[in-house]
Amino acid sequence: MTTDAGAGRLPAAYLSTGSSSFTEFVGAHAPHLLPSRRALPPGSSLEAPHGTTIVTATFDGGVVMAGDRRATMGNLIANRDMEKVFAADEYSAVGIAGTAGLAIELVKLFQVELEHYEKIEGTLLSLEGKANRLASMIRANLGMAMQGLAVVPMFAGYDLDRNLGRIFSYDVTGGCYEEHDHHSVGSGSLFARGSLKKLWRPGLSADDAVRVVVEALYDAADDDSATGGPDVGRRIWPTVAVVDLEGVRFAADEALRGVVESVIAGRQGNPGGAR
Repeated sequence: MTTDAGAGRLPAAYLSTGSSSFTEFVGAHAPHLLPSRRALPPGSSLEAPHGTTIVTATFDGGVVMAGDRRATMGNLIANRDMEKVFAADEYSAVGIAGTAGLAIELVKLFQVELEHYEKIEGTLLSLEGKANRLASMIRANLGMAMQGLAVVPMFAGYDLDRNLGRIFSYDVTGGCYEEHDHHSVGSGSLFARGSLKKLWRPGLSADDAVRVVVEALYDAADDDSATGGPDVGRRIWPTVAVVDLEGVRFAADEALRGVVESVIAGRQGNPGGAR
């Protein structure tokens, strides 16, 4: 939108009262800018890179989210070092699975949505409120999902009211479900969930939880060709976000390198990781 040349002022749309939702504002005044409002030509088939596996697990005082770095396009590896886990705001993180380009655009819009709410209302949205806002954005993308461009993220954060980490998963229709203890989405999620069931336990520390999610990604990559395992030769490690009372922070490469090397050393002669 441009300013009114005659008056040199912002258009009336910017000055009118409305909800605290940035997405609703854009949908009302410039709907063509929303990814969900773009239409594909009838009968078109688009091959696009896809993000794959995201895992998350709670620990005593927060939650950890991790994603592998591989993006695939059919039988090809489209990208080896894609970022799939992002900070949504100060106390939450979102991981993407599905059509990579749309998913990243949705995450950026979600980040602006939360920042806009905070500026308009002068307070943080509750964790459940954030989860529901993301659900409505996914629901708006249903038309694109029906054409093969699905986005299925996972959301996790620290609940300031309940003083614990919480996990939310979604389906393509925008259904929002709270998960307990741990969860995984994406093509390797079946194998990652099996690993999480065996490795997760109550009372984990943050460092223990990081080890658990890295091992879950390792197991997913072992059986799912679309999930990229830690690449020691290229020094490509999973993206790991830790969320607790101090906010969101991402594990440093050197710290992850130590965890990965420890996991690999523990699997020498025991690739399945049997305890």
